[in-house]
Amino acid sequence: MVLKKKKEVQVDAFLLDHQKLEKLQRFSKAEEQNLASLLLHCAQLSNGIQQIQCIKQIMPLMKKMDPNSACDPMVKTCLDILGETYFSLSIKNPLKKVLASLLNGLPEQFMTLAVQSFVCCLREELKTTDIYLYRKVLDNLASCMEDFNLGRASMKNLFEEVLQFLVKSLLDIQEENRQNHGNRIVQTQLMHDLLVAIKVSMMLVQKLQENIQGSLWKHHESFVWQSMCSLLKSSTDFLMDATLLQTVQTTSGLAVILFTKAMYEPVEGLPSLVSDLLLGSVKHTDVPAWFVSNCGTLCMEELPDSVLLFLCHGALAMLEWKNGSMGENGEKLLLDIASVLLSLSSELKESSMAASLSRILAIWTNSALAALISGSPNLKIKLNGNSDLIGKLLEYIYTHWEHPLDAVRHQTKLIFKNLLQIHRTTITGSNEKSDPFFARLVKRLLSLEWHIKGKYGCLGCLVECVGTENILQLDRTIPIQILDVMSDQSLAPYASDLLETMFTNHKAHFTLSFQESTWIDQWHDIWVSPLLVILCEGNHDQTTYIIDYYLPKLLKCNPDSLGYMIRILQASADANLGSCSARGALGALMACLRTARAHGHLELSNIMSNGLISTECIKQGLVHQHNQVCIDALGLLCETHRSTEIVSMEEMQLIQFFMMYNLNSQSPSVRQQICSLLRKLFCRIQESSQVLYKLEQNKTKEELLENSTKRHPLGILQQYKEFMSSVCDRLFEALFPGSSHPTRFSSLTVLGSVAEIFSVPEGQVRIFHLDQEIDSTRVQTLIQCFASTFEEVKALAFKLLMKLRDVAFKLQDSENLGLLFQAAVDLSTSTKPYDCVTASYLLNFLVHHKGLQHICLEQWVEHNAQMDENTSVSTVEVNTLAVIKLLLANVEEEIFRARKSLLQAAASFPMYGRVHCITGALRQLPFNNLVLVAEWKEMVARLILMSYRLSAVVSPVVQSSSPEGLIPMDSDSESAGRLQMILHEIQPQDTNDYFMQAKILKEHCKVQSEKLADCRPMESISTEIRGEERQTCDVTAQMVLVCCWRSMKEVSLLLGTLCKLLPSQATSEPSDGLITVEQVKNIGDYFKHHLLQSRHRGAFELAYAGFVQLTEMLSRCDSESLRKMPEQWLSYVLEEIKSCDPSSTLCATRRSAGIPFYIQALLASEPKKSKTDLLKMTMKELIPLAAPLNESSVIPQVHALNILRALFRDTRLGENIMPYVADGIQAAVLGFMSPVWAVRNSSTLLFSALITRIFGVKRGKDENSKKNRLIVQHFSVSGRLHTSKSLSKTK
Repeated sequence: MVLKKKKEVQVDAFLLDHQKLEKLQRFSKAEEQNLASLLLHCAQLSNGIQQIQCIKQIMPLMKKMDPNSACDPMVKTCLDILGETYFSLSIKNPLKKVLASLLNGLPEQFMTLAVQSFVCCLREELKTTDIYLYRKVLDNLASCMEDFNLGRASMKNLFEEVLQFLVKSLLDIQEENRQNHGNRIVQTQLMHDLLVAIKVSMMLVQKLQENIQGSLWKHHESFVWQSMCSLLKSSTDFLMDATLLQTVQTTSGLAVILFTKAMYEPVEGLPSLVSDLLLGSVKHTDVPAWFVSNCGTLCMEELPDSVLLFLCHGALAMLEWKNGSMGENGEKLLLDIASVLLSLSSELKESSMAASLSRILAIWTNSALAALISGSPNLKIKLNGNSDLIGKLLEYIYTHWEHPLDAVRHQTKLIFKNLLQIHRTTITGSNEKSDPFFARLVKRLLSLEWHIKGKYGCLGCLVECVGTENILQLDRTIPIQILDVMSDQSLAPYASDLLETMFTNHKAHFTLSFQESTWIDQWHDIWVSPLLVILCEGNHDQTTYIIDYYLPKLLKCNPDSLGYMIRILQASADANLGSCSARGALGALMACLRTARAHGHLELSNIMSNGLISTECIKQGLVHQHNQVCIDALGLLCETHRSTEIVSMEEMQLIQFFMMYNLNSQSPSVRQQICSLLRKLFCRIQESSQVLYKLEQNKTKEELLENSTKRHPLGILQQYKEFMSSVCDRLFEALFPGSSHPTRFSSLTVLGSVAEIFSVPEGQVRIFHLDQEIDSTRVQTLIQCFASTFEEVKALAFKLLMKLRDVAFKLQDSENLGLLFQAAVDLSTSTKPYDCVTASYLLNFLVHHKGLQHICLEQWVEHNAQMDENTSVSTVEVNTLAVIKLLLANVEEEIFRARKSLLQAAASFPMYGRVHCITGALRQLPFNNLVLVAEWKEMVARLILMSYRLSAVVSPVVQSSSPEGLIPMDSDSESAGRLQMILHEIQPQDTNDYFMQAKILKEHCKVQSEKLADCRPMESISTEIRGEERQTCDVTAQMVLVCCWRSMKEVSLLLGTLCKLLPSQATSEPSDGLITVEQVKNIGDYFKHHLLQSRHRGAFELAYAGFVQLTEMLSRCDSESLRKMPEQWLSYVLEEIKSCDPSSTLCATRRSAGIPFYIQALLASEPKKSKTDLLKMTMKELIPLAAPLNESSVIPQVHALNILRALFRDTRLGENIMPYVADGIQAAVLGFMSPVWAVRNSSTLLFSALITRIFGVKRGKDENSKKNRLIVQHFSVSGRLHTSKSLSKTK
């Protein structure tokens, strides 16, 4: 049962201006409906879907009209309005397609009039001069040419005007893109507009080519010829421009071939021209002058690799390969394209280019198949499986079938499948199953190890050619071997697909070979029996993946096999109950039944009534000692093929039985599965209850009497209510004080599902009300969950309370609310980090209470009476503002006190808790709908200032060269003396003696104490301090450090959250925003300073989290000065790394501390579909630094190696980092020879990261595991390591 949300179709309604409405009103008739009145009624509707229904009535009305009514002014007016409406609608609006469909059926007598109206509207569209409105015109042109007869007729009448507009739009957009260089957002929009313009130009030439005959070929001075030359020249420029998006270049390659094909004479010479372009052998004397003048840049000896690739794509897509229309020249071009593509495969390393190359090779195989049908005998020889070309293509497949990109792997399989078809075509008439080429391929693939993923897809393709039986004759244990591989999740999908192909083909073979079903036992022995053995005795991973991937496919192929499985497993279920490590026959039976029911192959009530399985057997599964058996038994009850299947009384009782024993499961994955399955059950109850209500409403009295002996719908609904009530009782009972974390997690998650599923929208009957089950005790129980030390429990309790907040607040009196608020304020300054998280959740819950201002906040915060008068202000906004004011006032006072004594702050009032609560309160605010903008703007300014002040107090500790070494409690006086240097280094702006004297630990031994006292007399050696209430506190250095780095963390997260406020004012005046551009720049400088200077890992890692939020915002910002900041920061830090300046504050130890994080954040902020210019610039600088030619630059080399390690480990950079792997390995290996230990250490770390990047994370304990291997060809091709001269020196 799959839970899917229904998508609501959104249709924007069209509006007519006052003038058009007046015209329609003038022609409308009150006594009868005519075209004008119908159109007027449609325009007055505000719902787009209703307008669609209304518009559909227009055509039947027009078909009934008198043929002479074409001269009626009313008809012309209505057609004019319909035309203007059509061109005003966006291309994605369903109304546009409905209008086009209706107008396609326009009666013949109105067609001329309609064409005139559309021509007039289209002519107005073509007068558009605003470049940023070109896209709307282009979309309209495209829609006119797509199965719209009226639009196409209009385009023919205005062919030259359309052509002129397209020429102008291409040139204008190109120039506008050049002028906006560096503005990524605008450039991306312009490039997409350019892409559409090229596509529309191609559509025009393809679909309206009859308009450009005659004058095009004979009169080179004609307007159409000149326009076509301009289109060809622009397309060539776009093809050669590497700064454009790859999709624009690809489409330009298609356009160049298409336009050349339309203009070139004789057509038979076109394949030779394209071959010469690809091979770099164009002679200007053999090429028309118009081609040289417009495409001269393509006539070079060596074209860029990307241009060659896109030209190959253009030739394959735009030339006609069927019917042998291009003759021998076409066959030569086909072979030339293959050789060019194969040569490019070893050159193009960027992920996008590698994906394009594989896709174009797959297109080539399709073209080759088309050409072979009517090809010459010579072509069949050259494309035979034994030919050199096919051999090279097979090598490409073998080296790319385990490529990191899914797209490349998929295309590789498609290429292999097409190659098999190509060979079959060349040997038509021969016996395919005994063909030597196929036999050789089968033996080669079977000889490879099963950990090679590409092997599975290729074997599946071969099964379709030679049959499963022929493969099994080579080795009957193949099914068992493949099942054994399925213990690895990464291989399981591939293995299951191959098995499905094999057993489906095998069944088809048996069905054709045997008239009766005598073959089924043999088929079961091969494909089902090994499965049952593994399900009973296999390891957990293997059985799980087989059940998920293999079993559903097997049952789909032959549902009758389920009976065989049940018989075999039932026979041994009593004797083989399983254990905590093996499912046994009982577990295997539960798994098979669950899968069968979930996929609609059985009804649980049927097998229980037939005695195939008993209630006791299911109970045994529900409390089995093997976790997965319990889950499968629960899944059998909860998962069904139909989401409206009625839940039986037996199922409800079994669910209650299950919940008694399994809510406290210690395995997180098991808990998640339990919650997910129970959620499916609740959805089934909700959806089936709606069906039952409808049945009850539609029943007649006679039916009620007839069905009185059966289960009555109202009776089932009452059972549902009682069941859900008992479930909630059980779940709330499990939340008793002191209950375990697993129990709380499971109970709260399930309760959250109940609250969500049974809060149905209006119009549906609500079967169960959770709020009716809530009382004050249960509300208190949920609030007590905030005290849990596990944040996920707090989050679940908060989410549930928010859904029940109306009833929860009604059950809380003012005194209790006051106590809760006081507790939250007290916890926000606790020395225990998880207490401040509790405070944050409590405050976020309480701010939704309307009376919070009067009950709790008035004694701390001055009340603003104007807020009460402003009824548009939401309760959450008012309360959150007041709470943040209170927290901010407290933390400002604590920062002032911390300046005098950081030791006192760490012991009594660590400030990070208050800041955490402020950040939490801000995150749940809807910043786009704030009313008190002036107050919030002031508050944001104060928060930023507070963040800087707090950072100034704690940063000396985290920026120390050895913050963890700050251990002022030591029993050795000599050690205490050595610490003096560290303490002086990090001394803040106060006179706190904690930082001036090393404290010596008090010993129980009196003699030792006397020795220490004699050795180093001190006025105060106690680590005890006294707060304002004179309470004695023991303070350790770790407490101070935790206080400091957590404060830095919360400041970073707060500033990162505040930065997100900037986009909310991107389209408005700067003064309307909550945060200014200048403040954002200052925050950026703050992050830069702390990331580059912090030494404590916790501090710079969490500063990084806030900095990422800032950089992501900057990359999407409209302000050019802000958008360019990441590039400027990156250039600055790279220059500082290269400079070797002795006065540099960059940390060369601690793996370069925050520097890699800083650069990671800047690079990861680049848009994923961009050209990754920042990454390319960074790698260009770092690679030479990591492998320098001299030994003089050690520190820059260390920085470069550490940064490269971080970049290769960053998954967000995806496959864009892969082209640099070879250079990275080279730098790492060369670094091993350095005499400097720091370089060797960083090189080792980099090498380890690269090995993980290439081979994947180690997934097994076996050191000789085959899971983390690559075939030699793929490793050497991807890394180019075998060609490196530098590495040979290290041998």
